[in-house]
Parts: sequence; structure tokens; C-alpha cells
Amino acid sequence: MAEAAVFHLLSNLAPYLNEEVNLLTGVRDEIEYIRDEFERMTNFLRVADAVEERNQELEVWVKQIREAAYDTADALDTYMLRLGHHHGAGFCGFLRRVSCFIKTLKARHQIASKVKRIKARFVDIFAGYDRYSNIHGTIEQGSSSTHPGIEWYDCRPDAVLLQEADLVGIDKPKSQLIQWLVDEDPQLKVLSVVGMGGLGKTTLTRKVYDDASVKGHFQTHVWITVSETFKVEELLKDIIRQLFEEARQQLPQGMDNVDTTSLKRIINDFLQQKRYLFVLDDVWHIPEWQFFQIIFPECNCGSRIVLTTRNVDLASSASKEYQGFVYPLQPLPREQSWELFCKKAFHGNPCPSHLEDLSRDILKRCEGLPLAIVAIGGLLLTKENRTDEWERINRSLGAELESNDKLTSIKKILSLSYFDLPYYLKLCFLYLSIFPEDFFIDHMRLIRLWVAEGFVEVKSEMSQMTKEEVAEGYVNELINRSLVQVAKKRTEGRSKSYRIHDFWREILVSKSREQHFVSLSSAEKVRRLSVHTNSDDIQINCFTRLRSLLVFSVEDPHPVLSKVVSSGKGARLLTVLDLRGTDLKTFPEEIVKLVHLTYLSLRETEVKLIPKSIGNLKKLETLDLKLTYVTELPEEILKLQYLRHLLLTSVNKRLRGCYGGFHSVSGFKAPKGIGSLTSLQKLCYIEADNGSNSSILLSELGKLTQLRKLHILRLAQEDGKVLCSSLEKRNILQSLFVGAKEEDEIIDLDSLSSAPRRLRMLYLKGRLQNLPHWIHSLHNLTRVCLWWSKLRDVDPLQSFQDLPNLVSLDLKAAYEGEGLCFKASGFQRLKCLCLNQMEGLKWVRVEAGSMPLLEEAYLWNCKSMKKLPLGIEHLTNLKRLDLSDMSDSLITSLDRDLKGGDYWKIAHIPDFQTWDSKLGFLKRSDL
Repeated sequence: MAEAAVFHLLSNLAPYLNEEVNLLTGVRDEIEYIRDEFERMTNFLRVADAVEERNQELEVWVKQIREAAYDTADALDTYMLRLGHHHGAGFCGFLRRVSCFIKTLKARHQIASKVKRIKARFVDIFAGYDRYSNIHGTIEQGSSSTHPGIEWYDCRPDAVLLQEADLVGIDKPKSQLIQWLVDEDPQLKVLSVVGMGGLGKTTLTRKVYDDASVKGHFQTHVWITVSETFKVEELLKDIIRQLFEEARQQLPQGMDNVDTTSLKRIINDFLQQKRYLFVLDDVWHIPEWQFFQIIFPECNCGSRIVLTTRNVDLASSASKEYQGFVYPLQPLPREQSWELFCKKAFHGNPCPSHLEDLSRDILKRCEGLPLAIVAIGGLLLTKENRTDEWERINRSLGAELESNDKLTSIKKILSLSYFDLPYYLKLCFLYLSIFPEDFFIDHMRLIRLWVAEGFVEVKSEMSQMTKEEVAEGYVNELINRSLVQVAKKRTEGRSKSYRIHDFWREILVSKSREQHFVSLSSAEKVRRLSVHTNSDDIQINCFTRLRSLLVFSVEDPHPVLSKVVSSGKGARLLTVLDLRGTDLKTFPEEIVKLVHLTYLSLRETEVKLIPKSIGNLKKLETLDLKLTYVTELPEEILKLQYLRHLLLTSVNKRLRGCYGGFHSVSGFKAPKGIGSLTSLQKLCYIEADNGSNSSILLSELGKLTQLRKLHILRLAQEDGKVLCSSLEKRNILQSLFVGAKEEDEIIDLDSLSSAPRRLRMLYLKGRLQNLPHWIHSLHNLTRVCLWWSKLRDVDPLQSFQDLPNLVSLDLKAAYEGEGLCFKASGFQRLKCLCLNQMEGLKWVRVEAGSMPLLEEAYLWNCKSMKKLPLGIEHLTNLKRLDLSDMSDSLITSLDRDLKGGDYWKIAHIPDFQTWDSKLGFLKRSDL
């Protein structure tokens, strides 16, 4: 964490050393000294961050470095706040600059004195560098692992704990793994069992490994635990011992004195022409797997390798290379979790009735994690069956994780994943503690917050990528490490929201509190405050370091904001303010005083007007006003030259959402000159209907060279050519939404000679005479929506069926013909299909080979259809069929057939067992 804090400081020092910043004599030298010392120590701090919590003296030293970095940043930002004014050019500017210098001379001396005191602190802190500098060399030389020889974090005893618990719910995965292991395919295969720590990967694999049918199938068996602390030579020697002892052969002479290459050769020679089973338990990284690959001969004897890992990328790449399988181990379902809990907490006896509700509350927090269920069940077994005792444990579970010996196994096994993270991901992961318990974390909200907090590093090799694109890679890495779970996905397959396990959140909250990183109540040195209750329930202290304020589930955030802003000058350094979803009704006047803000979200509030003073927030990069009542922005918005995301959607409560009426969503009237906001990456929703200025506004869009997302509403037919002219220059555009002025207004985009080649999402809302000629060339399209297109003589499927990456197709009132035919070779990647409000549609036919990956089909309000689509039996991957607001005859006949057990004669879709005739909803029973 110190390394991350230092990196953040170094990346922001440039403005303070710029020639235009008028520093007092000597202050520049102090800042340069601090910068140079930090740069020299960056590599060492990166290593120290990885081991600080296992060395108490080093932990203190790293904490001092982190605090000093924060103090430096605060002092310099205070300088910019008080003294960093723009005075203009020319003689008048010179006079203003001299006048300002004289007026602020006292303040300059105060800041100079503070910087010198910080430097003196640094001299003392850096004196400790020599005492700890040998750690770096020791770590690099001692092992190929990140954390060598640290017994406290060895998770192998926890596997024994799970074995003794006689886990429930293991029969199905055990049976599947055995089937894969003993099949007759002679090719060498790799099977991977993957999942987060504590799921029981080791326990499951051990039960499979010890099964009699598996033992008898293979000639040679080896189990090694790689873990994060492995040492190369020791593991290779352990393998040789197991091989030779099982074969009752004498160990090779001189084995202790040979190098790793010779050890590998001994193993490889021994395994030649043998059917062997190898288990590599607890493998963390792809290089570790690659190190072992050379010892396994491919001799077509039916040998198998089993990997257990928390790393999804490792599991996928290893199994794919050897044409094997990946088994993603899932948390225990509710009933099996309850069975395991009762086994541990009540010795297998029924739960006492007075404890059942409490027990289920506690169990809910375990979220199906066997390790947690076993550990907490064992703890409760030692307690009296008193309601007050169990309530105390439920309330103070975070504290119990810290202090109770019976629960330390959970923290140990989970913390391994945290310590393995690179420095840039530790900050991002720790940041998740800012969200409330059981909170679904919106994908783009998280991305923009990380960027605003300064956590995202764009390296030279990523120079063509935006910070947001780099941050998406961070999210994917956390997912692949089984630290973050995808909670919801969009129809085109992209992640929509995330969540973390309850126990992970408890650990992160604890670490954040220790490091003054995030506070859920208040603290003088806290840098980020997350408010989950009304302001009357929290104490607002004097904030000297506060940079971020996020407010959740608060009726009125005004009191919180007023207290924070008025609590001290430190609050004026706020860079992130998120009031999303609060009952805010007016724009808080305190906001415009926060001149360091880079991120402001008032999404889902009832704010109606944005004041002209919004222009004071010149550093603002994200302004999120989606789902508010704002319909217009003042001209002063053009002063925000760093603005990257301008998001505004006005809501109509009667027709809320894209699936409501044609005018269910409104945008905002953009001020003249919006083309001057050249940093904009996302602009939505902007209304093109701007009187006589419509053409000027649309031509201004051509100046926005960084646009990735553009959503336009109320476009007139005659303005289509001007829009096309602007779009011609937008090669990096990824999402385009064009809505017509009225439902019967024609959208004319035919003059666009070539569409943006990176376009992934296309939404057209309004009448089309023809489909744009350029659609078939958009090979990156993943989602297409045509709403109210009312095509008559044009089959919309013809233009889309050959798009190689199309995953989602949504047609609402898009076609007025009687039938649609999905051709045999079409829509090879489509997973979601929606046909809505097709009043004239009488039949749909699906040819064999069409839509082979389709998982969800929605047929809504197509009342002329009397039967299910012909050929629906070809959709063997279909998981959900929704027939809302269809004709009564279709629903009645389907209801009758299902009740009579004759549905299989209609369509042979596997495993469909849940049917609601009122809703017209059919889905697989396991969803």
C-alpha cells in the first residue's frame, strides 16, 4: 500500500515543479528531494508492500512512508488550492500575478515551512532504508514464489479441517471428475478445479484422488501441494520420493546434489510409458504451471494431471492446451449449506427452534463457502444455545474474524489471495470496502471511481488505451483471481455489476480501517468516507485528508455534505463526490466550493437544475446526471475542459426505461460550442432538436475526437446528413444511439459512407425506410437494437445474420411483415433474441443450424402469433423462453400441452420444468 501511495504522489508532482508555479526559494528543492527519494525507493517499496504484514518492524516503517506520502500530497494540494491562480497573459496578467504574490506571501511561507518539516521527516524515515534494504535481495533469491517461507499463511492445515468435516454436496462434482479421469482417451489431459479460497477444491480433489476406481486405473500416483510458498528443488525431490516409494524402488543416488534440470529429467524418464495421475494442488500462477510442464511425457497412455487453483486464466489455458476440462467449483446451495451447518453447530441434530432464524442469518453471510460454514459452526458449537450469545456473534462477525482463534483459518486462507495481488490491484481491491454489505457494484461506476481516485496506471505499452480500458483489465484480473464475482451480465454478455463475498468484505473493511484508507463512520486521518446511514447516526470530525465521499441509503445527503465541507479546510480537497440514489431534490450549493472535484455523481436523484457555478469545477472529469430531472445545462459547462464523461438522462416516471413509450427517455439541450469539450469520451443523451442551431450542434460533434459513446435523441430527418458527416471522423466510436424526433420521423443515415469500424453497440429508435447499407460491414457489433423501425419490404434479419460477433438482437416494432426466417447458417454467436410489439408477425421459423448458442428468447406482445416458432427444437442451448403478452390461443394451447405432459412433442428443449401460464414464462429448473 505504501508503494501505491508513493506512485500516486509521483504521478502528480509535475504541476508543482512546473515553471509557471511560483514557489518560494528553496521549496522547489525540497519537493525535488522528496520526489527523487521516492523514485529511488519505489522498487524496494513494491517488495516491502508484499511482506510488511509478516514483519512488524517493517510494517511500521512502511506505514510511516505511506503517511508521509499522504502528507506531502495534502500539503501540495493545499498550496494549489490557496495559491494556484490563473492570472492571464500580458501586462495586466503580470500586475495581477505580482498583487497575488504579495497578498499570499504569508501563506507561501507557511506552506514552505510545512514542506521543509515534511522533508525533515523523510530524512529520518529514509534512514531506516539501510536497515531493511536486504529484504529485497532475500526475497528474490530465496524462492520463485512471491512470499517464501511464511508459515503463518500456509493454508494446508485448512484443507485438513475441511476433510474432517465430512463435507456435503460433494457427490456430483466427485462423480464428474472421476468420469473425466478414467475415460479411455489415451491422450494426456489436464483437468482444472477452480474457485475462490475456502470452497473445498483440495478436499474434493483429495476424495477423487483416493477413490478406489481412480487408484486402480492409474499405475503411478503423485500429489504435491504447490501453494504460494513453494521451493523448486524441494517439490521436485518430493515428486521423486513419491514415485520411487510407490514403485518400491531405491531413490537415485546423489539426488540431493543435482540441479533442477537433472531432477526434472529423472521424473520425465520414470514416467515414460506409464499411465500416471498427478495432482498439483494450489497452483497460483501460469509460470508455475509452465515450470512443471516439461516433466510430463505425452506417451498416449491415458495419463491425467489435475490442477487446483484460484486463477481462472491458469485453469482455462492449461486445460485448453491439453484438451482437458475445467470444473468451476460453486458455493454450496442453501439446503446443503444448512445440512453442513447443523452437522458442525449441533452435532448433526436439528437446530433448536429459538435459534433457527439467527442461524439462517449467520449462514447467509457464509454464502455457501464450506470453510466458513465449518469454522463458524465449530465456533457456535462451543457456545451456549442462548439467543443473546448468538446475536452477539452475528453482529460482531468482523471482530470475531480478527480475534477468534476458531475463525483465523478463514482469514488466513482468504488473505493469501490479497497478498498475492500486485500493488496496483491491492488499491483497487481494497477500495471495494467502500460499498455497503450485499451491494451490487455497477461496472462503469467502479471503473470511473478507480480512475477518479488515481488508481489506474497507463504504461507506455498501453499508450493507445484509455484509463477506463486499463481499469477494465483490472476488473477482469480480479475476476480471474476469484476475488470478485460477476453478479449480473448485460444481454450482449458484458458484465453489468459485481459483488464480493461477505467474508472478503469484512477483511477489506478491517484492512481499510487500519490504513486510514476507507472509513464507514469517521476518523480524522481518513481519506475516503462511506456513509451508509443518516447523518444523525455518525460523528463528523475535522477532516484534514478527506478526498472521497460516497453516500448510500441516506434520505437527505445535505446535512452530511454540509458537515463535511464546513468541518475543515481539508474537506475542500475532495476529489470524488457520489450522491447516487439519495433523495436529493436540489443541487447542493456546497458542491461548487469543491474545486478539486474530478468525479461528481447525482444519478437517480430528483435534481432539476444545475447552477451556472458548475463552471467552478474546472478539474471535473465525470459528471453523472443520469435518471435525474435535468433537461438543460448552462453554458458554463464549457469551462470543464477536462470532462471525459458527460452523462445525462431525464426520466419520465410514467414511461420509464427504453421498453416504455417512444419518449420514455429524454436527453438534454446542449449549449452552443459543445465541440470545445475535446476530452469527452462519453456523451449521452444529447438532444439534436435545438431549433435553428440543430445543424451547428451536430457539426460540433465532429470536433470530439475522443468519443467512444454517443447517444443522440430527437433527430430530424433533414439533419441526418450533418450527423453522418460528423460520424465519418469518429473511427474509435464504440456505442451509437440515434433516436428520431418523433415515432414516425425517418432516421436517414444512408449518407454515411463508412461507419466507425470499432462500433460494438448500435441502437436506432425511429422509422427506417431501409437498413443502412453499412451495417453488414460492422464485424465488431455485439448488440443491435431496432425500435419502431417499422420496416415493410426489408427483412431485417438479412443484414444481421452474418455478423460474426453479434450476441444480442432486439427488435421492437421493427418489422411489419408476417414472417421471419432464421436461416441455417445465420447468427452463429447470438445468445439473446427479443421480438417485441410485432403486431403483424404471424410466424417465425428456425432452420437447423441457426442460432446454435441462443440461451434466451423473448417473444413479447406479438398477438398475431398462434404457435411457437417452427423449429424451436433446434435451439438446444435455450435456457429461457418468455412469452409475455402473447395471444391467448398460444398461451392456452401451450398450457394445456404442458399440463398433459405432451410438451416434448412440441419442442424437445431439455430440462424445461418451470411454467407460469399467467406470465407466459418458461425456464429451466436449474436457473
